[in-house]
Amino acid sequence: MIFLYRYCRMLEEGSFQGWTADFVFMFFFSCLLITIFGLFINLVFLGQAFTIMMVYIWSCWNPFVCMNFFGLLIFQAPFLPWILMGFSLLLGNSIIVDLLGIAVGHIYFSLEDVFPNQPGGERLLKTPSILKVIFDSPEDDPNYNPLPEEWAGGFAWGEGQRRGGGGLNNLNLVFNL
Repeated sequence: MIFLYRYCRMLEEGSFQGWTADFVFMFFFSCLLITIFGLFINLVFLGQAFTIMMVYIWSCWNPFVCMNFFGLLIFQAPFLPWILMGFSLLLGNSIIVDLLGIAVGHIYFSLEDVFPNQPGGERLLKTPSILKVIFDSPEDDPNYNPLPEEWAGGFAWGEGQRRGGGGLNNLNLVFNL
């Protein structure tokens, strides 16, 4: 749960900053693929695969981040999913779940980042417009002015001193009131 929270948060605040609908679409797409692949290999609990998938996508988009594993191993971020899989193997767990998460993460990363950047490549994963309507805020119109200048009453609003610019004079004014 800690890994899921941490890497989900780092993806949301980093790579998907301002792209909430795309972040939600990544969730839906990944969950769909993990569920379909999980049916074929008879996996019931897919949470670990989802976590490894999030770690894989984060590590692909942050290749130069230095990681530290229990203070023993120092490596760059793209190796993190593989080291977690090795640690899982060391603990005697099946690595099928980890491989599933890595495979789904690789599919998403390839379709979202690698293939569109190839010559003649195009973006195959497009976030549905309904998700954009629900999750993304409308774009700001630079020409939009909610209050015309003549509505201000002719006063020079906002032309006073800057906050904290008055020094002791501002303090005297406050205490004389």
